[in-house]
Amino acid sequence: MTDDDSRTLILDVDNDDLQELSEYLDVLSSSTRLKILKAIERSPKDVRQISAAIETSYENTKKHLDKLMSIGVVRKEAGLSRPTAKGVHPVWKYSIVPGGLEAITRSLGLFANLRLTLTDSVLAKRLAGVRETFSGEFSGQPPAVILLGGAEDGRVFALAGESIPVGRADPGTPERAGEAIVLGEAYAAVTRVSKPHARLTRRRVDGTWLIEDCGSTGGTFVNGTPLEPGKQRELHDGDLIELAKGAPGATLVFVIPGGVPVPDAA
Repeated sequence: MTDDDSRTLILDVDNDDLQELSEYLDVLSSSTRLKILKAIERSPKDVRQISAAIETSYENTKKHLDKLMSIGVVRKEAGLSRPTAKGVHPVWKYSIVPGGLEAITRSLGLFANLRLTLTDSVLAKRLAGVRETFSGEFSGQPPAVILLGGAEDGRVFALAGESIPVGRADPGTPERAGEAIVLGEAYAAVTRVSKPHARLTRRRVDGTWLIEDCGSTGGTFVNGTPLEPGKQRELHDGDLIELAKGAPGATLVFVIPGGVPVPDAA
């Protein structure tokens, strides 16, 4: 068994989910639609402004926008046109839904990183291709861990620091976003963050992320293998982290948007 095989998690996928994934990839596989996302990434624009920016006809631009709206990435709101000789008039302005780009990265990464047994090999290749293209167009997003299951299923924690403790919330202590991965009380088997269950550390020289168990009661597991307390282990794109076993524990998947860690500049 290779190292890659040892990091593979096999899950069953419902055919309806595969169909939805296929439709999702259809929307994101268009270079024109990615250009639209880039055009409205920083500020809302109306159809004519977007059409001019991407050098595509008004009619085609509108069709592409409708596709992007269908997967919940783009929204439209009433606004005012630019001043002209005839004054200003109401127009629809399109913008990216807050967190929309991050949501795409998470969706593509979660399907790809869990290495789902896609019955359609063509679909698997499309997923890999779309993920690579999207990550290239919208690079610079930090690695993250995604919480799987339980009361906070789907919650995403971006890894923006250098050393991040992981644990359950401490009563009366305010949560400091970005400084720790803090889970709710439902994950009762996870140690409190003041005496962390585990710690994630970024190695500056090559950008690699490491994890260690901090002497927790329930233990920390990576792809089912228990960690020896105090000893660091490298994390790879798609690794599954378990903080204690069973329902009161927490399961996280480690995601690198582009698939490769980024070292600090010299």
